[in-house]
Amino acid sequence: MGILSLATLVLGTLAPLGAKSADIVSSSGQTGTIPGWSIQSVLHASDNLTALAQPGADVSGWYRVGSRKTVMAGLIEAGVYNDTDLWFSDNLNHIVDRSVFGTPWLYREEFTLHPKPEQHYFVVTHGITSKADIWVNGKKIADKSYQVGAYGGHKYEVTKLLQSGSNTILVRAHETNYLLDSAMGFVDWNPYPPDNGTGVWRDVEVSQTGPVALAPIRVVHDWTPGKESVNVTIKVNATNFEHHPVHGTLSTKLNLGSEEVFVLSRPFSLKPNEEKTLIATGIVKNPQIWWPRLWGDQPLYDVSVKAVVDNKVSDIAEPRKIGIRYVESGLNDFGDRTFKVNGERFLPLGGGYAPDMFLRWDSEYVRRKFELMLDLGMNTVRLEGKQEHPELFEMADEIGLMIMPGWECCDWWEGWTYNTDVPDYVRFDNHDYWIANYSMLHEASMMQTHPSILAFLVGSDYWPNDRAASIYVNGLETWDWQNPIVASAGELGHPKILGSSGVKMLGPYDYVPPNYWYGGQVGAAIGFGSEEGPGVGTPEIRSLKRFLSDDDLDDLWTKPKKGLFHMSSNVSSFYDRSIYNDALYNRYGAPASLDDYLLKAQIMDYEATRAEYEGFASLQDAHRPATGVIYWMMNSVWPNLHWQLFDYYLNTAGCFFGVKVGARPEHVSYNYENKTIYLINRLNALDDEDNGSRSVSVDLIDTTGTSLSHQHVNTTTRPNHSKEIANLTAYDKINDVAFLRLVLSDNEENVLSRNVYWLTPQNDVLQWDNSSWYSTPITTYSNYTALQNLSTAHVDTTVTPISSETKSSSATTTLQVHLDNKSKTPAFFIRLVLIDSKTNENINPPYWSDNYVTLFPEESLTLTVSFESKLSSSPAVEVSGGNVATNIVQ
Repeated sequence: MGILSLATLVLGTLAPLGAKSADIVSSSGQTGTIPGWSIQSVLHASDNLTALAQPGADVSGWYRVGSRKTVMAGLIEAGVYNDTDLWFSDNLNHIVDRSVFGTPWLYREEFTLHPKPEQHYFVVTHGITSKADIWVNGKKIADKSYQVGAYGGHKYEVTKLLQSGSNTILVRAHETNYLLDSAMGFVDWNPYPPDNGTGVWRDVEVSQTGPVALAPIRVVHDWTPGKESVNVTIKVNATNFEHHPVHGTLSTKLNLGSEEVFVLSRPFSLKPNEEKTLIATGIVKNPQIWWPRLWGDQPLYDVSVKAVVDNKVSDIAEPRKIGIRYVESGLNDFGDRTFKVNGERFLPLGGGYAPDMFLRWDSEYVRRKFELMLDLGMNTVRLEGKQEHPELFEMADEIGLMIMPGWECCDWWEGWTYNTDVPDYVRFDNHDYWIANYSMLHEASMMQTHPSILAFLVGSDYWPNDRAASIYVNGLETWDWQNPIVASAGELGHPKILGSSGVKMLGPYDYVPPNYWYGGQVGAAIGFGSEEGPGVGTPEIRSLKRFLSDDDLDDLWTKPKKGLFHMSSNVSSFYDRSIYNDALYNRYGAPASLDDYLLKAQIMDYEATRAEYEGFASLQDAHRPATGVIYWMMNSVWPNLHWQLFDYYLNTAGCFFGVKVGARPEHVSYNYENKTIYLINRLNALDDEDNGSRSVSVDLIDTTGTSLSHQHVNTTTRPNHSKEIANLTAYDKINDVAFLRLVLSDNEENVLSRNVYWLTPQNDVLQWDNSSWYSTPITTYSNYTALQNLSTAHVDTTVTPISSETKSSSATTTLQVHLDNKSKTPAFFIRLVLIDSKTNENINPPYWSDNYVTLFPEESLTLTVSFESKLSSSPAVEVSGGNVATNIVQ
């Protein structure tokens, strides 16, 4: 497929303009979103922008797109490009006409409005990349020096410019350079989008008020653990847009569901053109407390505020939801960052979030990603400069995920004199500090009320200089920020106003073996790792075939050191899989086929991610404790070959289930370094039911199924703590490869965790002194090649529907999958894939209770898998494994 010329495609990609019969706003307190745009490159549009900004201008040759669309997102929606072609192989480099992205693009829309006397009207922005000029009805209301930055939100009064009937807004979005502009870049994560994210990526709104307009609500409270009565203070900035004094009443309300908690009313007075903070404080008795998902419920209180002048509503603030909770953070004796939530030590186990490459927002898709995180046992999401939209934080509030937002690395955002990772010309000037200020103020106003916020990171790889740090801190405090503020995601330095970040960014980002996490050095499970992981995330075959050609698939397993387009960018240290493949070839043997390579990759990915999360969870009470970790990364912006725990299509593979095991709420794990067994409990320390007696069975067998040892350990568990409970006494009996099974049960013999390892007599040997920022070399590899010689295991599989609801669009179907190993030998790494029997394609996302499991001789195991009923009416399960033949069961 050759390059598509936009000029030749214009006439074929048109859609009718949106209906304009209804007024976008019609009463005080209303805000309406511009519902869509006609867009075009300035190369193919009239240069008379004043005329284009008038109602009735001919834009019949422009592309019709929805709201919140970068240029590339708009062109995809208009049918110029499609995901299937763009993502396939290296098409992104070949089929896009890049000649049109070096100049601005125009966004135009007409809207209906009938202005009323004594009313004020505003255009509200929330960030346009990278900068924009804006016209309303032919009059310029903002230029690119003011409307600048991906997070630069502003409010423009346009009352005198509007006319009764049709009105027009025109935006000229200027092209984006990640190094020189305030945007959202991807560093080395992936190839850059052709438009660099240029465009109106967030909503543009029109609002109507009376004489007084209200800014976003902010809320503070004084709850701390143990308090039975809470003062909740609601604040809002009110501005008088009249040239005479105004007197009115501020009405505030706090509800919990249908229950009215308090209603307050207070008078206010504003001088001509005065802006003032109005405050109302109410008391909440016996408050319902918001908890992270694993620890409790997420009750949300509704906050509403309106201003009344002369017995008429002047403005209604956008409603907000709040959760009453308390977050603390500090540094321990080792200088490591620690957190508490509601008085309890909180161990963040999370992942780094990635948006869509073209910044498209899909609420259902994001919700599914968050649900997969919860299914993994994660509790925290890190946003590196990708704050997305308010809905993301609302979702996190509702489902109980903690969020660590912050600014990004490696481009304009870190233009400091001491940053050697960007060119010398990338340096902040006075205007950049101005942009930073407005960006922080806007994002603070969006985030302030959300209980899901754990902390805000004002820097990523580098810390902001003192001037910028003061701007950021002051911006947050202006909006009554009550959450921790962290200097950066690393420990290279810190501004005076904040002090040390207490978090490390020392890698790894590429493959390291399981025992790495117990090594007590660099990125191992000590302190807080803000972004680290073994770099894994290989998709399974059905996903791979959606974006790789046959040649690409051959390269994947036959050319272990070749740069691959669907890895990181071609200037990155992660453009190839050489470190990973060296380990795979040496540890598991050279692959004999693509299928063999993918099986070994899933085995590698599983053990790599499991060890990372088990390391941090098991060592939370060590002498130098593990205090948190963010996996790099949780997901990818496009179909990718690494740095993800589930793939772009939301399919789950080996790395996913390694984490799911390692992050279990109650768990038993193996420490590769000192060969000990750990009991892990991540549940809420306030819940007495989570205390109690526990038993652990420890079984070691060889590859023939012969028992090498059996241990039984009786112990007690303590919520939110981990401890060593036993030694693996028979480790010296391992000849080539052995299987270790750990089973944790409660006092009623309910299995809480089942965990199987494959071990060799010799751990991988790491050259710690030669560690780089992205990996630690392995000088001697563990030898798992004996796994290739396992006798075939015969596993009977039955699939039984146990629940199915098809009436609701959100209904789920659940299948029970029973596995029965009929053999005298272990059934290694049984891989279960949920597919549609008619299409033979994945049903995504699947929610398995467990997967990639290993069964001991004559052992049986029952699992479940759930999925959205609307995704398939004919599910089946494909069964395969290391020594298990492939079979499809319905």
